[in-house]
Amino acid sequence: MATEITAGEQAVDNVTTNMDLLRFATAGSVDDGKSTLIGRLLLDSKSIFEDQLEAVEATSKGKGYDYTDLALLTDGLRSEREQGITIDVAYRYFATPNRKFIIADTPGHVQYTRNMVTGASTADLGLVLVDARQGLTEQSRRHAVILSLLRVPHLVLAINKMDLVDFDEKIYEKIHDEFTQFATKLSIPDLEVIPISALQGDNVVNRSENMPWYSGPTLMHHLEHVHVASDRDLIDARFPVQYVVRPKSDEFHDYRGYAGQVAGGVLKPGDGVVVLPSGMTSTISKIELFDQEIPEAFPPMSVTVSLADDVDVSRGDMIARVKNAPQPSQDIDAMVCWMTTAPLKPRQKLAIKHTTRTARALVKNIQYRLDVNSLHRDQEAGELSVNEIGRVQLRTTVPLLCDAYAKNRTTGSFILIDEATGVTVGAGMILGG
Repeated sequence: MATEITAGEQAVDNVTTNMDLLRFATAGSVDDGKSTLIGRLLLDSKSIFEDQLEAVEATSKGKGYDYTDLALLTDGLRSEREQGITIDVAYRYFATPNRKFIIADTPGHVQYTRNMVTGASTADLGLVLVDARQGLTEQSRRHAVILSLLRVPHLVLAINKMDLVDFDEKIYEKIHDEFTQFATKLSIPDLEVIPISALQGDNVVNRSENMPWYSGPTLMHHLEHVHVASDRDLIDARFPVQYVVRPKSDEFHDYRGYAGQVAGGVLKPGDGVVVLPSGMTSTISKIELFDQEIPEAFPPMSVTVSLADDVDVSRGDMIARVKNAPQPSQDIDAMVCWMTTAPLKPRQKLAIKHTTRTARALVKNIQYRLDVNSLHRDQEAGELSVNEIGRVQLRTTVPLLCDAYAKNRTTGSFILIDEATGVTVGAGMILGG
């Protein structure tokens, strides 16, 4: 175990040095300024082209605005532009000299909860906006609860539109204290509260001269320096096999490799491993990345692993450490977000996709429906409607090689699929120790 921890610590350094990418998701009520904030981040970090800015300025002028509507940079759908709201999840990429970023701008409306779950499921950080004039709303609490359920490890509460309350410190303190108290009921390991004005740029990229009473970081400084490498599980080796590489060419006649994305732990040549569910054991002979052998692999690297022995390995199998492997299970206890209009009911049959393995699943029962506003558990609920979240027990046709979602967000999650249409109808987070 000491060797694994040392390897994990080394992998943290490697992740920090070579793959400094932050995925963050925005959330908030309608008109809290999410899209404007992202537009401000893109503008002040010089991540948009001049012609894009000119187009937005022209559109803003055409609408009769006396300011540049930066929200137009992210509200891409025509219906979003017309209504001034966000409906779909808009993904944006930008970079600074210190870090690369992928933003998921998620909707604020209750009826688009499923879109928010999709956008935040892979996020390292959740950014919840509140309007300084309105304070915490039901939607603010709802989004914080969902981010907590999704185990997003870092959360920023951005108190926006401080310019409309004369940059009043007392208003900031009131919202700060109220949200901090609410957050104690949730699983939020890291919380930062930042007062901003997305429209004017106060404390977004540049420090505000209007709020000398605030001594914390600007939003961009926090995003650039929040430490996320150690959030990944670097102890429990998990490698779901996605594809078996067999070139069968004269040059690589006997080559056999197993391609996939490392879901947990650190893999090195010489490591003893077990292939699940068969239970066959072997040793890693080499690890390749872009046809180059590398000394180790860690999340979220996509690599090809070769084994010393000729064992039977196929798509859907998992390579793990011999003494630290997931326990196969056909009985799955999970929190499920339901995403389609037809309700989820007991005895329903669905397809389930977990890492690279696909199986069929039967809904054994619905234990309760969670009210994400009050955290009340409705144990009388007999079904889940669209956008609702509840605790569901499933029985799968084949064992799944899973971990608790709190331990590993990749091996602890799954999606549910309607077999008739092939449409994703639910997303699940596996419970357990």
